[in-house]
Amino acid sequence: MAKSDASRTPESNGPSTPVTREQLIDGLQQDLAREYKAIIQYVIFSQKLDTARFQNIAGELEKHAHEELDHALAIARQLDYFGAYPVHTPAAVQVSEDNEEMLWADLRAEDDTIEHYRKRIRQAEELGEFALAEVLQELIRQEQDHQIDLASALGVVPNAQQRKEKGPKAGKKS
Repeated sequence: MAKSDASRTPESNGPSTPVTREQLIDGLQQDLAREYKAIIQYVIFSQKLDTARFQNIAGELEKHAHEELDHALAIARQLDYFGAYPVHTPAAVQVSEDNEEMLWADLRAEDDTIEHYRKRIRQAEELGEFALAEVLQELIRQEQDHQIDLASALGVVPNAQQRKEKGPKAGKKS
């Protein structure tokens, strides 16, 4: 990759400013809040999915809740490494009574989480925090598995950039 390409961000296509350790820590705090949100949503939705069509995915959502807890612990451990106290408030949780809306809320949350982890990996690598980058790469692998499970249940393409369907509007936030 040419140096000029490496200094551009996907969002702006302009030169990026060097990332700071504080920005990385702030991003990790936001990532942790998203993991808390995922745990809550998966716990609720795994119990509320109520049609035969979604019974298989309900069991998968229970597994996802456990995996998201593992992700939260991994991020909290990294925050501790940096001397930061982990955030204790989840990102806004989306709830719905509609089965498809529940799954779309989870799929959009996975899309968002993966996008942020990719950014965090770039930040970690820029700061020479390669162990953190490796931890986040493993989390992305698991998050992509969640994307595949959710997308399969909804009958859509897992990759957010390739997916044409956007699903129903976001459910209510709590």
